[in-house]
Amino acid sequence: MKKLLLIPALLFSSALTAQEYSYEVTPVIGYNIAEGNLDLDNQFLMGAELQYNDFDYLLKPELSLLYSHDIDYENSSLSTDIYRIALNGVYEYKTESFIKPLAKIGVGYETLNEHFAENKDSVFLNAGVGAKIPIVESISLKLEAVYMLKNNDNRWDNNLALLAGINYSFGPKIQEAPAPVSYEAVPVIAPVDGDDDNDGVLNSKDKCPNTPAGTEVDSNGCKVDGDDDNDGVLNSKDKCPTTPAGNVVDEEGCTKIVNLHINFETASYTVDKASKPNVEAFANFLKARINFDAKIIGHTDSIGSVANNQELSENRANAVKEMIVSYGVDASRITTEGMGESTPTATNDTAEGRAENRRIEAELIKK
Repeated sequence: MKKLLLIPALLFSSALTAQEYSYEVTPVIGYNIAEGNLDLDNQFLMGAELQYNDFDYLLKPELSLLYSHDIDYENSSLSTDIYRIALNGVYEYKTESFIKPLAKIGVGYETLNEHFAENKDSVFLNAGVGAKIPIVESISLKLEAVYMLKNNDNRWDNNLALLAGINYSFGPKIQEAPAPVSYEAVPVIAPVDGDDDNDGVLNSKDKCPNTPAGTEVDSNGCKVDGDDDNDGVLNSKDKCPTTPAGNVVDEEGCTKIVNLHINFETASYTVDKASKPNVEAFANFLKARINFDAKIIGHTDSIGSVANNQELSENRANAVKEMIVSYGVDASRITTEGMGESTPTATNDTAEGRAENRRIEAELIKK
């Protein structure tokens, strides 16, 4: 007798400790208690549930199919078949008991082949509780109570389904996460730091590890930045590293060019009346800053020959110089240069572009 009692205990123990299968299917039968305003008799149910277990989330997906045949409407000679399909999320509680409690929630759709008493095909919400009771390793008795809330026109109707079925698990077994492997700490021997380029900065701190021998370096082992053309801009940022001494430069180390906004007619080197105040303003600037000289640079558009445009640009520069001198600036402080049509700032295909190219620029030179 004691041996016979030991058999179910061993079965329950093996079901409790066995690995979970990836899939399970449960043919179910049951009884549905319908709310009175549905005008439907309580009904017998049959169907199936398919659940997927190899899902790394709190809820496991379940597809539920339920069918009721030839259900009578109260106070009517009509009857209907009812089909219900639902997609649920199932939560299975972890417990030391051989009984595995569960809860589920989901959404479904109900359809009827005969509509009466404002019953229609519609969506329903459902929630339920239940349990699995192991019989052998892959077979369990499954019991559930499922509450369904269905929208019928302007009202919400209730159903309570009581279900029982034989749950069958199958497919590959879910692999449990391997236990963490501990490793013995291996002592790390620090490498010997060197100075491969012999610049006085150790390799571990040297950001320029191939500096030529004899180069003056900073704390990062990189060449000390200088200013070879003495224009106030470091070599590393100087885009014009051979700027003539004394030229006023911009932040990139290139000679700063001032557009005097002086306009000329085509083929003319006569300063127009509207531009004369600009020349006078530049002359006053030079008179106030005697530590600056200036180079006046003339430009043309592309109308005419290259030779004629070169001569015209020189004449324009000289005309502006004479006007600056007439305002009281010493002629020795002004030099001139003609660039012809070689350096346009706008297109020569339009009248506006050509007018912009007929211009006078000035370079300031610090003494």
